[in-house]
Amino acid sequence: MWSIADPMTISAGLIPATHNRPKTEQPGHKLYKRNELRLKTMDLHNLVNADCVVSKLKASSKKQALQELANKAAEVTGLDAGTIFDKLIERERLGTTGVGQGIAIPHGKFEELDTVRGLFARLETPIDFEAMDDQPVDLIFVLLAPEPSGADHLKALARVSRLLRDQSMCAKLRGADTADALFALLTETEKTRAA
Repeated sequence: MWSIADPMTISAGLIPATHNRPKTEQPGHKLYKRNELRLKTMDLHNLVNADCVVSKLKASSKKQALQELANKAAEVTGLDAGTIFDKLIERERLGTTGVGQGIAIPHGKFEELDTVRGLFARLETPIDFEAMDDQPVDLIFVLLAPEPSGADHLKALARVSRLLRDQSMCAKLRGADTADALFALLTETEKTRAA
């Protein structure tokens, strides 16, 4: 849903600005709150599992990082690594998914998928990602969505963007040493909220 997209996501071109939204997805409409609630219930543990987290990704360029992540995504989804890489590169050609503050959210849609899937990686060394703020990227969250999943894809983008704009959360992610620790951090806020 576009209804509660944060400025970082909108400015990166990941979600259209308010004037492009349907009336039901604009503040003040009676369905706005319901849409906002649905987005808040999209939990990261439904997008990513422990096998989809890389704690020390080695890459010296944007292209190499996307290739490594495509290989990892192929392992966990069964999709072809080359196809994943091509889709991620194709999306980057439309405009960088490096949204700033050391964060990138590359994404693509695939006919073969039946649900939105995510992968998270912390790079060993920050790399140039042609980010909007010209800062190197060290945290990457890849989203892979089914071809017809417009609303779910947008909800997932907004959910990931909201998590990664939290500076204290990013500091914790940057300080974690293992994939298990990263996974726990990514899902701990939802467990706390549910308790």
